[in-house]
Amino acid sequence: MNEAPEFDVRATIARLFVYPVKSCAGVELDEALLVETGLEFDRAWMVVDEHGEFVTQRELPRMALIRPQLRHSEMVLRAPGMLALHIAFDRVEQATRVKVWNDEVAAYDMGDIAAQWFSDFLSEPERPRKLRLARFDPEQQRLSSLKWTEGVEAPNQFADGFPLLVASEASLAELNERLAAGGHAAVGIERFRPNVVLAGIEAHDEDRVETLHITTAEGEVLVRPVKPCARCPIPDIDPQTAISSPEVGDTLRSYRADPRVDGAITFGVNTIVLQGIEHALRVGQPVGGNLRFD
Repeated sequence: MNEAPEFDVRATIARLFVYPVKSCAGVELDEALLVETGLEFDRAWMVVDEHGEFVTQRELPRMALIRPQLRHSEMVLRAPGMLALHIAFDRVEQATRVKVWNDEVAAYDMGDIAAQWFSDFLSEPERPRKLRLARFDPEQQRLSSLKWTEGVEAPNQFADGFPLLVASEASLAELNERLAAGGHAAVGIERFRPNVVLAGIEAHDEDRVETLHITTAEGEVLVRPVKPCARCPIPDIDPQTAISSPEVGDTLRSYRADPRVDGAITFGVNTIVLQGIEHALRVGQPVGGNLRFD
């Protein structure tokens, strides 16, 4: 009989999120399939401008108000004042090329109806936008930084740079305590757009774990934290209103400057998948790991 491994930390999966359209609202799930690029459907679609360049809440905060729903065979997008947009999983339009950060990749344009829907909702009277929706080409390989993965090839779709983002309830609780001390309202984990939220560990221990061992019905999943997640202004945007205010970033700046990423403020950790492709992650699954002491 095999003995249970000894771990420095033991946790459980508290919440799971996928973000089907990059920079739009997330979808919370009880169960998500782990695929090579992270969670199934995560950042599979992306909004681009007329030059094929990706756009995000950084420049268009109203993207936070676009709420996807995943059904059996389609994604349904809803936004205030708009009719629902239905995107079939098995249908694309013409091939195209798009840019996400420094990568130009193969993708599929999702057609004029989707383009008009995004253009209408995200345009302002004084600044009309010509936007299109693209889907990642599964034949395209886009790898995480080999510097941070130490040579492990970790594919992504349209995520900023890594397959999974892991955060913890304790890290959020610490931030909210500091916000309250400054006279500010608490915020939700949705502002930080994690894929996996852990319960049962100390604040920011997700940064310090060598490898996360997740017990699933299909066997053990191994994911390795590789890079602290440097934060842009998106956590300052209220996902319910799309209004930005600076208190989240200002508070993080007071205690989360990280020399590993040139002093940027960090929250959560980027991870890569080492083992467990096609296994299902579920809320409540046990997670273990050993802390780095460096």
